[in-house]
Amino acid sequence: MLIIFLLFVGIMANGQNKLRMQDFESRLTDLIVKVAEAPTDNERYLASEQAVQLLSSALDEEESEKWRWKLPDYASVLTSPDGLFRIFTWAVVRDNGEFECFGAVQFYDEKEEEFIHLVLNDKSEDIMNREESVLSADKWMGAVYQELIQTSAGGHTYYTLLGWNGVDNITDRKIIEPVTIRNGRLQFGAPLFRRERNLRRIILEYSNAAAVNLSFETQYVQEVERKREKVKGTNRYHTVEKTKEHQEKMIIFDEVEPQVPGMEGLFQYYSPSGVEVAYSFVDGKWERRKGAQGRLTDKKLNKNFEPLPKSAPSYQFGTKNESK
Repeated sequence: MLIIFLLFVGIMANGQNKLRMQDFESRLTDLIVKVAEAPTDNERYLASEQAVQLLSSALDEEESEKWRWKLPDYASVLTSPDGLFRIFTWAVVRDNGEFECFGAVQFYDEKEEEFIHLVLNDKSEDIMNREESVLSADKWMGAVYQELIQTSAGGHTYYTLLGWNGVDNITDRKIIEPVTIRNGRLQFGAPLFRRERNLRRIILEYSNAAAVNLSFETQYVQEVERKREKVKGTNRYHTVEKTKEHQEKMIIFDEVEPQVPGMEGLFQYYSPSGVEVAYSFVDGKWERRKGAQGRLTDKKLNKNFEPLPKSAPSYQFGTKNESK
């Protein structure tokens, strides 16, 4: 009888928890839609603030890390394959076209042996040396993240995020953001780029009229193999080069550069140079690979947001578009 009673109590508790999480999800869905569709800055910001508060309350719930969130495409929810890291992000678009990102992160604290969560504060415009700084949830290089890559080396787990920020009516950004968790401390930015000592993240800023790819997928790498071979009929040797091609999982993106001479640092003049840059994770580091070619089309990253109504600034997940 005691066993049956305990099972009944457990089932009731799980049922109540499920109902609470469903309620959180329903209310959060309504708020995220308001963040995107409300007609004024004040209404969009109010909805975003309420969404952050509601999400924090939801993440306080016991076993909230197990809940499979289904939110509108205006928001991004990414969970690591090991289930120990989850990040929620979305953007508020002001009437003047400027973006500000919001969200929260939930992760497992090995020291406390429990899941904790932190609210993300977008301080993008206040950060100096953006590509070299180690940041925190309270001082965050805001982005709406599109993909989460989990890697491991030397007994440590790393999470690398690929994100986008619409910035303003002039430029967009795409970001490669490594994340580490050590002794319960979460850090954005890490020295994981081999032979690039001071680099903690990669930021691509470019004209919002340009289309810039950033994706994590299996693509082609060409490698030149050099061998010394004996010249037939002689005692001399010469070097023979052979090009080999193989497929490899990598982060691949378009290099951007100013298209007008003398405009270095003025990102409204930046667009793809025609060169593709790729990084593979090798021995605990993202290593730049030469000869990468993004030719496969079976997986495309830049997932679209749902179209927004004419009353709100219209944008997509990773690209801006005209109001529909």
